[in-house]
Amino acid sequence: MNRMERFPQPGVEAEVRYLDGDFRILRPGTFVRCKVTGEPIPIEELRYWDVDLQEAYASPQAKLQRLGIKADFGR
Repeated sequence: MNRMERFPQPGVEAEVRYLDGDFRILRPGTFVRCKVTGEPIPIEELRYWDVDLQEAYASPQAKLQRLGIKADFGR
């Protein structure tokens, strides 16, 4: 691991390859963007993605919205 991978420049979007249960950083950065909301997701908080579509999601609700499923979750 080189210095750029350990300490990416702040505010730089990462390029990520999403795998089953893991992901690989192809281009170092501090965040990726949610495909649905467009909001930045810090790499250390990235929990939701789709392997087939190669997309990141900020929350489970964003993933359901991408799939066209309306979920209320008690609101």
